Amino acid sequence: MKAKLLAALFAGIFTLCLQTVPAEAQQPMITNEAWEAYKTKFLDPGGRIVDDGNGNISHSEGQGYGLLLSVLAGSQADFELIWAFTRTELLLRNDGLAAWKWSPGAKPHVTDVNNASDGDILIAYALGLAGQQWNRRDYTSAGAAIARAILAKIVVRDNDRTLLLPGATGFSGADREDGPVINPSYWIFEAFPVLDQLAPSPVWGTLRGEGVAIINELRFGPKQLPADWVALKPSPKPASGFPAEYGYNALRIPLYLVRGGVTDRQLLLRFRQATSGANGAITTVDLNSGATKNTLSDPGYRIVNHILACVVDKTALPADVKQFTPTLYYPSTLHLLGLSFVAEKHPECL
Repeated sequence: MKAKLLAALFAGIFTLCLQTVPAEAQQPMITNEAWEAYKTKFLDPGGRIVDDGNGNISHSEGQGYGLLLSVLAGSQADFELIWAFTRTELLLRNDGLAAWKWSPGAKPHVTDVNNASDGDILIAYALGLAGQQWNRRDYTSAGAAIARAILAKIVVRDNDRTLLLPGATGFSGADREDGPVINPSYWIFEAFPVLDQLAPSPVWGTLRGEGVAIINELRFGPKQLPADWVALKPSPKPASGFPAEYGYNALRIPLYLVRGGVTDRQLLLRFRQATSGANGAITTVDLNSGATKNTLSDPGYRIVNHILACVVDKTALPADVKQFTPTLYYPSTLHLLGLSFVAEKHPECL
């Protein structure tokens, strides 16, 4: 009952119109210096974002992040470069979604043609923002096509809930005995209003509300945290075949919540208190025991809990977190997403 009430509440909030800002009035949310440092390390001349912590592969998530960050930095030339690679190298499926994995050492380069729904959402979202910002109908049209494919292929109804499958294959109730399986970190809440503009449907609002409600419900183990991968049948539990952990996937959930306008103090405090390590580090957690698995001191990881402290208590970010120096692809990406959010919504914390 609580989940249904929360879903209804957030679906109602979602009906408020998203106001777009004229392109000439928009200010970059990422500094030119920070974006130049990021792209120098992770954007190759062919337009692919290189995941240097994962064998230098590229993937739909990384391309989506690159597109989004280039919009936030106001760099249309870099956006076009990243989009050119994405549409020619990853948008190869016949259903309008992107293949998720591209390996430089393989022939053909696409080594897994299944999609990843967070990558699809990020790509469509960034295209929608870029179309608005630079008055490019081709970007808007491409984003709309992906948004429609997301609705058709990976947003499903199951047990009276609207769910986002992590991929078109391998995660549904038909694919797994414990399915559907979800990844709560794939709900990118800030994207749904833009996707609703691209492919209007009440489903986006429902999906947003259900996602927040599900995350609020997923309280596994002593730390009461969601798992990276969750099986929903017969009741929610960490999915078999995946580590039962609050790991590198899930640690971005609170960042997505606050970027998406969710300000539930108790929910945000639960994440912060359960994952705070020594000296401001953030931890991944073994859900069965509650023990720390990894202590992450990279500023790109640490910024997540510092942002929660900012949103909840107006606590300023520490000086080293306010400065961006690229490290590895994933924490560096989270770092820029975090800094851009604070610059736009909470400049008092800088």
